[in-house]
Amino acid sequence: MKENWHNTAATILVIIFGVLFLYATTDGFRAFTEESARVLRLYEEKPQFPLLELEDSKGRTYSFSEFEGKYVMLTFIYTACTDVCPKLELNLAQVYDQIPSKYMGKDVVFLSISFDPERDDVKTLEKYQQSFDSDGETWRMARIQDEQELEQLLDQFGVIVIPDGTGNFSHNSAFYLVDPKGKLVEVLDYKEPNAAAALLTARLAER
Repeated sequence: MKENWHNTAATILVIIFGVLFLYATTDGFRAFTEESARVLRLYEEKPQFPLLELEDSKGRTYSFSEFEGKYVMLTFIYTACTDVCPKLELNLAQVYDQIPSKYMGKDVVFLSISFDPERDDVKTLEKYQQSFDSDGETWRMARIQDEQELEQLLDQFGVIVIPDGTGNFSHNSAFYLVDPKGKLVEVLDYKEPNAAAALLTARLAER
């Protein structure tokens, strides 16, 4: 009888310590995976889009201040991707199509940024955008040629990009919404384009 009690007490202690450890390492049970922890950090920090130079599919160069006063719906891609990126951009196109035209260009722009600038030059980006009916204006595709600036942006926005040694990359994917002041305010599931469109439309209507 006494042995059974000791076993039960030991089991309870293990469970208690396990729960306490889980609580401590998941920010109060809010982050059960590395990705959810990364998203939680972004919501808490609301990073500012850094000062850097973009070059788009029309060969224009400008800083992110080009979009000051507007929401920017962002994705991070590379055009040689045959897995996640096409689905990401197709779903972004669904979001784009659901936003009332009165907001486009005036209150919101869409922007897909390549993290493979060496291969994704102006001509490659221009060709790629045609696959998704991007007009190059209200939905732009661009690259950041400066490696340090690109790394800074990816780091601040929690974008993980790992070269696989064959010219491809393993990377996480999401929709990133930057507010008119240049701060990241939403990280949205790219597999739920309708929900993303509804949230963005609601934010635009509140302005």
